Amino acid sequence: MKLRLRKEEMHIGALILVNANHHVRKKNMKTIVPLTAENEGVRLEAKAAATLTQLLRDIEHSDEIVPVSGYRSAEEQEAIYKGSAELYGKEFTRKFVALPGRSEHQTGLAIDLGENREDIDFICPQFPYTGICGRFRDRAPRYGFIERYTEGKESLTGISPEPWHFRYVGYPHAEIIRDMGVCLEEYIEYVKGFRASSERLVFPHKGRRIEIFYVPAEEAETYVTIPDNTPYQASGNNVDGFIVTVWGRTGQTHQ
Repeated sequence: MKLRLRKEEMHIGALILVNANHHVRKKNMKTIVPLTAENEGVRLEAKAAATLTQLLRDIEHSDEIVPVSGYRSAEEQEAIYKGSAELYGKEFTRKFVALPGRSEHQTGLAIDLGENREDIDFICPQFPYTGICGRFRDRAPRYGFIERYTEGKESLTGISPEPWHFRYVGYPHAEIIRDMGVCLEEYIEYVKGFRASSERLVFPHKGRRIEIFYVPAEEAETYVTIPDNTPYQASGNNVDGFIVTVWGRTGQTHQ
């Protein structure tokens, strides 16, 4: 079958890169929903919300983890940025709060989580690497979530380490990012080395061969051939093209 990729859709999808250099260009989600009935004020893109709910159910004792902040409108992000700058200063805010239009929270794909304690800091909630929080972090990639801002990647992400900030990128991308020890910026560049017409990035999953490749958005519309009746996903990268994921035949490990 022929998969049509429209250049105007390059800025939407689970794998879009949002940072100081690549801002939010289009509404990324069809629907934003409350994470749970108990947390109606914390909202996410529907797929991310459903997957996070399942992850929290899987780790058990999820009441020890509190959703702190999910989707934010541009106006909400601006108010948070200004409020943080006034309360904590510009230097602190620059490290931990993205500028309006440059925040992953505006995509509906990012969630800040905190350990359930009496006082929870909205900007920097505690989310340690031990206990239930550590269990969540260990299992997050299999559900498509990555710890977005890690130590040693500040020069690439533009944000200081945030152990509480998780980003939905989907499976198997989260697993590959974790296994490679890279940040999303590095992964976006890495995938560009794999094309539909040449070598593809291969990842095995339950006897199936998942193939991942990059398609540059050079024309208004680009067509890619994929096998008939084969599940696939296509996401813009918000930079210069698309990342296509195809679930196909049995294969070997990723490169």
